[in-house]
Amino acid sequence: MNVHHLELFYFVARHGGISEAARKMTYSIQQPAISGQIIQLEEHLGVTLFQRRPFQLTPEGTRLFAFVEPFFANLHAVELELQGGAVHQIRIGASSPILRDHLPLLIRNVRKKFPQLRITLRDGHQPDLEEWLACNDIDLAITLLGSSTLPGVNSVSLLKMPLVLLVEKSSPIKSAEELWKRDKISEPLVALPSSDTICKNFQAGLARRKIDWFTSVEVGTLELIEAYVAHGFGIGVTVKPPGLPLSPGVRALTLEGFDPVEMGALWRGKLLPVYKEFLAEMQRRVKQVINS
Repeated sequence: MNVHHLELFYFVARHGGISEAARKMTYSIQQPAISGQIIQLEEHLGVTLFQRRPFQLTPEGTRLFAFVEPFFANLHAVELELQGGAVHQIRIGASSPILRDHLPLLIRNVRKKFPQLRITLRDGHQPDLEEWLACNDIDLAITLLGSSTLPGVNSVSLLKMPLVLLVEKSSPIKSAEELWKRDKISEPLVALPSSDTICKNFQAGLARRKIDWFTSVEVGTLELIEAYVAHGFGIGVTVKPPGLPLSPGVRALTLEGFDPVEMGALWRGKLLPVYKEFLAEMQRRVKQVINS
């Protein structure tokens, strides 16, 4: 088999189609060229590797992808390992507050051991980061940990954070129990998307109490939850990270009996020395924040 054809098939299978693969390739290649070479591979093998619309791997395509994926997915890691002490690279994905408030110090400390470290930072949230990691677009994700991880993805927990409700400073509501005693909660709920672990854990806690309260205002960041609650758009569900003060216009209500969320790090494959150093710095940073 032609190795270049296998590489193109790997990108097509990983990204779910020829057009998306063309956008994600590390070098310039047009869709017709990819399509033509995939057809050559299929003719050589005598099988159809995937259905085009909608995209879906055939059993033969699934088998071939399982064979080539470990090789092509780990090329970047092998490259870094072979480079040794000359140049180290890492691509980190995290939310804006982590990139802004914590990563600068971590990077400065890691560079003491790896002075030629090259860094790429990507701003995103849990679903995006998990997808980027699965597609090998980042090396390390700092995010909330879900109940399960993708095959081949390793994780380490860094911090547990309790869920809280946010109300306006002037709200007469003093506790979450006041809401649970009602026949119906009329206040709008301000929350992250339903795919986020915070929202999942909150809805699971409501379900245990047989309470229906669904999101009315969906936002993309914890900062926006605070902002919209402060402006009177409803009650927010969020987490209370240690050492981070709330906005002046909101108050936090404790949520008893709701599962906390875990902040952690995710990576694929072998834990390279530079990854290991970042994890050690993260753990030190968490201890500093908790004790401050």
